[in-house]
Amino acid sequence: MVEVTAGKISSRSKVIYELLQLEKFEVHKASELLTYQFLEQLEENFPINDDTSAIQFRFPSQFADRLNVHVNYLNRALKETLNKTTTEVITIRVLHEAKRLLLQRNWNISDIAYALLFNEPTHFNNFFKKNTNVSPSKFRQIELKRT
Repeated sequence: MVEVTAGKISSRSKVIYELLQLEKFEVHKASELLTYQFLEQLEENFPINDDTSAIQFRFPSQFADRLNVHVNYLNRALKETLNKTTTEVITIRVLHEAKRLLLQRNWNISDIAYALLFNEPTHFNNFFKKNTNVSPSKFRQIELKRT
């Protein structure tokens, strides 16, 4: 058994564990080990620190390939351990990074879209609005007024 607690998680990986509200993650089964490996791979993509960097992977099939498993197996493992699909976990992390970039960087929205591997800024706008109910520009405007 491997036990992963908040104190033992690398600072880079803490973000996804916090977003998923996982204070303690124990590895007893293969599905839990795969989940842990997936979360570590996901976090290797982040954070994006400058406008020349971008995440490497954003799709479940890309992570499954890196972990040498079928995408359906990865999805089942995450559903079993986190009660979320692979896409849901990736969406949570990408959305967090998008919000961070919108607030902490003075990047234009198209640069953020490309850094997060969206082919077009409109795809990013649609993704963001679908998950937050506001456009990226409106989110930035609202949040910057709060600070």
